[in-house]
Amino acid sequence: MNKEQPIKNVRKATLLSIIPGLGQFYNGQVFKGIVFLAVFVAFVIEFIAVGINAFVGLITLGSVPGVDHSLFLMIEGTLQLIVTVLFIGFYIINIFDARRVAITWNLGETVNTKTIDILKNMVEKGFPYLFTLPAYLVMTFVIIFPVLVTLFMAFTNYDFYHIPPANLIDWVGFKNFFSIFFLSSYRDTFLSVFSWTLVWTLCATTLQIVVGVFTAVVANQSFIKGKRLFGVIFLLPWAVPAFITIMSFSNMFNDSIGAINMQVIPLLNHLPFVDIPSLAWKTDPFWTKVALISIQGWLGFPYIYVMVTGVLQAIPGELYEAARIDGASAIARFRKITMPMILFVTAPVFITQYTFNFNNFSIIYLFNEGGPGSVGAGAGSTDILISWIYKLTTGTSPQYAVAAAVTLLISIVVISVSMIAFKKTNAFGNEGMM
Repeated sequence: MNKEQPIKNVRKATLLSIIPGLGQFYNGQVFKGIVFLAVFVAFVIEFIAVGINAFVGLITLGSVPGVDHSLFLMIEGTLQLIVTVLFIGFYIINIFDARRVAITWNLGETVNTKTIDILKNMVEKGFPYLFTLPAYLVMTFVIIFPVLVTLFMAFTNYDFYHIPPANLIDWVGFKNFFSIFFLSSYRDTFLSVFSWTLVWTLCATTLQIVVGVFTAVVANQSFIKGKRLFGVIFLLPWAVPAFITIMSFSNMFNDSIGAINMQVIPLLNHLPFVDIPSLAWKTDPFWTKVALISIQGWLGFPYIYVMVTGVLQAIPGELYEAARIDGASAIARFRKITMPMILFVTAPVFITQYTFNFNNFSIIYLFNEGGPGSVGAGAGSTDILISWIYKLTTGTSPQYAVAAAVTLLISIVVISVSMIAFKKTNAFGNEGMM
């Protein structure tokens, strides 16, 4: 630092930055001060012109039916809330920046005051932030914004009787959550659907993982011939679009004319001691659930097969040879070498398979539209939470607020279970060991 530079008053720089830009002017960073002040002025103008009314609309959700559109007011208020939170973050950064630069100045370190030096320093040291900032901004409005709207909607009475603009939406607090857990008509349905969702997720995902790992391990044994042929066969379920496969299976499992009852089961009955009756695959809830789990195992195992095959090919052969010399059996080698290596690499992907199937709408709806039968509140006997939400919002008497509340419950369950699983498996901690 030039010895003739005056000492900066850190407290003064901090207090001046209460109006963004003034602290930067005091520190001699004119360009930065102009930018900060321009952002502040722009926000103040926007807040006075639009923001105040947006917040009022978010709080009241309108006062005149037919004129005020409660849903639009909620959306506008949510956008304004996000913009305000972003400005608050900018405002805090502005204060800390003015304080930090003043301290740096007094310590005798280099402080860039020329515009060209500030821009050069921004590119050299702040490139990662400049590069990722647009992505974070897009993520804020593409992900966080709809999540907030859903969150707010869960605390309203947005339903068939309160559809704007003809009717206003009102805030009702935790009423929807209370209904889900304590109102018998919703509680019984929620417990039934939620319990089946858990069974479906655990059984279907575990089946596809077990089949995928098994086929990959068997197909990669040294004594197996024609491995490429097996690879092509195992990839066929993945190559065909899932919705086509699901619709095909829906026809195959038809109770009266489906191939399973008309051809497959009679063929099996020709075997000794086998006598399987025709099964009500689409009219009996139990057998429909069995069919759904089986189909998902068929659809999902190729992805696991491909991924595990890559892991197996990366395991050094010397490990197996050393284990074989030590007298380890094939099962022991699988338990001590193969499976730990598979889990070490693929545990995060296995977890995401569970979370995917928890919200796997397509197979549930395309196979039998969540049927057969009904468990109340518009849900079928094989509906999972996500398909029940679809029915709550598209039925003859839509319940948007209840659907939003169920959506939040799904998010809480998925995020909580995923975080616990990632922590228990040390999924991200393994990255530094690769």
